[in-house]
Amino acid sequence: MRADAEKNRSQILNVARDAITEHGADVSMRDIARRAGVGLATLLRHFPTREALFEALLCTHLDALTRQAAELETSISADEALLTWFRDLVAFTQSYRGVVVMMAAAHTDPDSALYASCAAVHSAGARLLLRAQSQGTARADMNGDDLFALITALGWAVDQPSFTARADHLVHLVTSAILTKGPSDA
Repeated sequence: MRADAEKNRSQILNVARDAITEHGADVSMRDIARRAGVGLATLLRHFPTREALFEALLCTHLDALTRQAAELETSISADEALLTWFRDLVAFTQSYRGVVVMMAAAHTDPDSALYASCAAVHSAGARLLLRAQSQGTARADMNGDDLFALITALGWAVDQPSFTARADHLVHLVTSAILTKGPSDA
């Protein structure tokens, strides 16, 4: 990809992230293009559909969460790494309404544009969990699939307006059930 095209693509993704955070998933493609300083045709050349834009945006964030997990594995204690990553993943799911449904569906669909990124996030979480288990700070009777299911369930719950205000409390409850010592002790 040419440098100017890559710059436009990156700018569109940055603006789209902010616009969706501010206005939700229904923000107009025309508004995103205008805010990014590109024409609608340029936006549509990079992302021919709203779904393509969302997939690219989500892959970018999921890939960042995968890299973060690798960094956390070597920089802090196992329980704190798992807790930090878990909270950040839940915060990500709160940033984009409906992302958990897309992640859950993509996780088992190799044809999905999100599949590789979701599989990498799943694997990263499983590694963090295994590390915490090996140090005796996470319950031994769960695996990466269980962790992903809990994140998905929690992400769905905090996506509901009636539970949004309780997100931090719900994260605390779930992580307390995962870690062998409470998150406040970690």
